[in-house]
Amino acid sequence: MASTRDQRKQETNLKVMQLVDSDPSVSTREIAQRVGISNGAAYYCVTALIEKGFVKLKNFTQSKTKANYIYELTPRGIRAKAALTVQFLELKKDEYNDLKAEIKRLENELGLDNQKKTEKKIRSL
Repeated sequence: MASTRDQRKQETNLKVMQLVDSDPSVSTREIAQRVGISNGAAYYCVTALIEKGFVKLKNFTQSKTKANYIYELTPRGIRAKAALTVQFLELKKDEYNDLKAEIKRLENELGLDNQKKTEKKIRSL
């Protein structure tokens, strides 16, 4: 199992790839705001994704200012995004099941489980 730090990094990479996929003209500043990371972290993340070959940087040749760029997921990036999505979904399902079990245990501890069953029976009458 990956460490918490690795999980957060993968989750950040997934969020960035989702943003780039949905809005190729998104800036690193907007990525930072939407993902909840610093501008430097967003730049680092995008640069790492480019270096891995998951994202391609294109500039508008017709643009008067050469500062206009778009990001594009590469075929390799699309596959990586799909794999991360599956991993993220499995992780969230596991967390959800763990939370359900913890809630059930706490309800049993407080005797709320039996109280809820009794309330349901009364309401159904």
